[in-house]
Amino acid sequence: MYRLVLLFALLGLQTASAADPPLRGLIGVPPEGQLYHGVFPGGRTGEEDDITAADVASYEKLAGKSAAWVYFSHNWYRGREFPLATASWIRSRGSMPFIRLMLRSSPEQNRRERTFRLSRILEGAFDEDLRTWARGARDFGSPLLVEFGTEANGKWFPWNGWWNGRDRGPERFRDAYRHIIRTMRREGAGNILWVFHANHEDNPRTSWNRLENYYPGDDYIDCLGVSVYGALTPLEKEWPEFRPSLDAAYPRLAALSPARPIVVLEFGAAGNNPGGDAAAWAEQAFSDLVRSRWPRVIGFSWWNEAWQNDNDRGHDTSMRLQDNPALAAVFQQWVGGQPKVLGRILPP
Repeated sequence: MYRLVLLFALLGLQTASAADPPLRGLIGVPPEGQLYHGVFPGGRTGEEDDITAADVASYEKLAGKSAAWVYFSHNWYRGREFPLATASWIRSRGSMPFIRLMLRSSPEQNRRERTFRLSRILEGAFDEDLRTWARGARDFGSPLLVEFGTEANGKWFPWNGWWNGRDRGPERFRDAYRHIIRTMRREGAGNILWVFHANHEDNPRTSWNRLENYYPGDDYIDCLGVSVYGALTPLEKEWPEFRPSLDAAYPRLAALSPARPIVVLEFGAAGNNPGGDAAAWAEQAFSDLVRSRWPRVIGFSWWNEAWQNDNDRGHDTSMRLQDNPALAAVFQQWVGGQPKVLGRILPP
């Protein structure tokens, strides 16, 4: 299954060889100039694992288009078995499940991991859990998008090198991710498409923490992804624009692999920051994406979430279409009304 020939050329680039096809022949790459539309539809706890079908339906109605994939976290502090129930209802709606495999013992950020340390993953401490998870994914049957190590070059997550030996950390991450993939492949989970997910800028900004140092390699990874955000709270003084952020990250991602497609896996901006307007921010992003400013980008996922930052409700963050009619109108135009944006996964 891993060596099937992909029938689609990659956005006008030369098709990869039969020995190393992009996306493993499990799903189709959109024709040149077209993009997949995915979403994290938002939950209630901020832990990104409590999404519902109603969340997806509400978002899709306002966006004007179905989601090709629906993104959610599988937090191992809640349980280690394959999240069959969530994956099943996502599939029943016609979308592909996109699972963030979050080997962490708490949702708290900027802290060292107590249980699921990279060194313990490499020692095989969780191999039986990984094998069980893989068998659940295999028996699910249809294709899955899965990532481990979300935003690996960001210090906020415990798999970042900062918490794993600093300059030795990226190598440990690469080896741990490779170990996870090898373990699952041995269980026959050939329906998993593995994603490498970086942040658009390195944090901390040190040479050892460059996103390039975390990449497991084309033998393991099927798709490259990136997060690009504007201001995340109403309190932030800076208003980062989408274009310069992706302009800086795109050539670095493209240089990792000549063949792997790229997806903007997370993007969004707070709707109530005085420094800018979320609807205008999204419109500029969509305009550049739809016009193929970054030609190897084959899709995007809006992060449709809201959360509390402190005890002042005026400081709450919302990137939800449901809370911003102007933002929803931008989506109706650039997602719902745009034939280049696809709401379903193409067959290989």
